[in-house]
Parts: sequence; C-alpha cells; structure tokens
Amino acid sequence: MNSRQVVMITTGGTAASQTTQDGAVPVLTGADLIPSGLSTVPVRTMDVLNLDSSAMTVRDQFTVCSAIAAARSDDAVAGIVVIHGTDTLEETAFLADVFAADPRPVVFTGAQHPADDPRSDGPANIAAAIALAADPSNQGNGVQVALGGRVLPARGCFKVSTVAPEAFDTVHPALPRPLIANSVPGGRPARVDLLALYPGVSPGLIAAAIAQRAAGIVLTATGSGNTHPDITAEVAHAKQRNVPVVVSTRVPYGEVVATYGGGGGGVDLARAGAIISPWLRAPQARMALLALLTAGASRSEIEDFFRAAQPH
Repeated sequence: MNSRQVVMITTGGTAASQTTQDGAVPVLTGADLIPSGLSTVPVRTMDVLNLDSSAMTVRDQFTVCSAIAAARSDDAVAGIVVIHGTDTLEETAFLADVFAADPRPVVFTGAQHPADDPRSDGPANIAAAIALAADPSNQGNGVQVALGGRVLPARGCFKVSTVAPEAFDTVHPALPRPLIANSVPGGRPARVDLLALYPGVSPGLIAAAIAQRAAGIVLTATGSGNTHPDITAEVAHAKQRNVPVVVSTRVPYGEVVATYGGGGGGVDLARAGAIISPWLRAPQARMALLALLTAGASRSEIEDFFRAAQPH
C-alpha cells in the first residue's frame, strides 16, 4: 500500500471560484487546485460536482458520500480530501461521518475567499488538508474539517464567520461517533424539514410539513429547547402520524437539556414525543435524522442515536 496516496474530491465552492461580473463562480477543476510543492504526496483528483454548496441538494450530498466510499474501495488510498463550499460544509461532512467506519482520514476543506482574490486562503487550506489525509498517525479520527489553521471533528462543528479564515468552531471537541451504516444507503434520500421557532411562530408550520410528506422534522428551538405551548400540540400530532420530531436550539454553545415546563418548554416537548438533540445543532441534527430515516431506522433507533451522541 502506498501510504502517501491521497484522493482529492472536488465539489466546487469558493476554493474553486473566480470572480466574474455576476459574482464569484466555481470554475476550477481538481487539477487546478492541487497546491504546488506536493511532489512527495501523490494526489489523484475526482471532480464530482461543481457548484456553490448553498445550491446543493440532499442527493448531491449523498453523491459526495458515495464518491468517498468509491475512493475508499482502493486499498492504495491512504486518505481523502473533499473540497467543499463552506456554506453547507458542516452538513455534508457530518453526513459523511455517520457512514465512516473505515479508519482512513477524510478531511473536508474549502475557502472563505475566491481563488483569484488577493486574500485567497484555498491553497493553504488544501495543502493542510492533504497533509492531514496523508498522515498515518491521523487514522481513526473520523471525518475532520480543516480551515484557517484549525482542525475540528466534523461532529459538532458549525460555521461561525462569513469572512474570517477561521471559519468554523465546535459545540464540543469530543462528541462520540455513533454510526448509522457501514455503507451509504441507496435509493431516494428521506426528506426532513428544518423549522425555526421564534416568538409568534405559526404552529401550522409543522402540520404543513406533515401534509407535504416530510418524513421527519427538526425544530430550531430557543434556549434549552423551548418554544410556545401551541407547538407542543403539533409535536404530539406529528408523533401520532409517525413523523419523528427532533428538537435542537438556535444557541451556538452548550448542552440542550429539557428543563422548563410552562406548556412549551423542553420538558413539555419531550413528553409530547419530541426527541431532544443534546449537542448536535439543527443543521447536523437534520442530517442525522434524514440519514437514519433513509437507512430505515425505527423510532427507537433514532432515539438511541441521539442518546449515544452525548459525550461521557
């Protein structure tokens, strides 16, 4: 096995973008993005997508996961780099991690500034990601995110700046990594809707999602998983319809613990059938739920996954 061979999967994003009169557009290929001075680290490129990550569909995200699996089928591959737009990087990286039973490194990276910008940070981020992917001591750490000199586990990471090179932070640096499957499920991905809760929110949003055949719902609640009492009744209705509802928070840091009552507190939502996500914030909680539903998980298996995602 050549322990220095790395596969670089490209999907577009800012690192592959150049500025036009209509804004930055991804136009560069994997061959264009290989940093100079890497003669000791053979890199093979796979151009899978070429779009802004904000324009990705769930099918696109599963396509990226399938490309990672295809690269891993080659025993000569020591590690994988995925170049991805930062807007939804935390979601695709998390999705890849729940299927990452293979110990070989997978490192997601990107850029905050286009390739032709004087502040372009893509080349440095890509070089760092390739070095991580090729490092034999980096085995068994799951999917990682490397930007701006920081290396974070995919689970729990979220974007914290629109412009700073240190684009991501983590809600917790050592979240457990329960897996959903050893391989990427085939077929059509499940649809999971993400709904924001706020003062004056219409409880009909949940009923509308169910009517439009959402397989699951994730709620971005306030505080430690709290909302208006009217939402609680809709959560109970969703459970009756066998539509799982997961509750996260819009607060960046800290554990979500069902503490409050009053009709719409976390205690009330849990009693109505909501599944509390203690650490995964809403975008990653959504990816977890849709991956679980796509894999055919039961309600008890969904509850077990979120329970297992808590650090000991």
